[in-house]
Amino acid sequence: MDIKIKKYENKFYIGDDINDPLAEITFFFSDDKTITIDHTYVSDALKGKGIASQLLDKVVEYARNETYKIVPLCSFAVKKLKESDKYRDVLK
Repeated sequence: MDIKIKKYENKFYIGDDINDPLAEITFFFSDDKTITIDHTYVSDALKGKGIASQLLDKVVEYARNETYKIVPLCSFAVKKLKESDKYRDVLK
């Protein structure tokens, strides 16, 4: 299965319907240089395939490219971003 991650405003998502994605990670700007990740969702059809991690990596890539810092709020993002040193440069 070819997974295409798309970006729309303050989210990265998978699926054809932006309002009903198969998976998504959403964020908002808490200031002009800080992204706060507030929600991660993966449908049952995609669970267990590492999709949430792929979505998180897209947000991290976006943050690095734009020199933003990340504040994780949702439990998945908190756990993943704090368990690995590879994200240390983007954590606020």
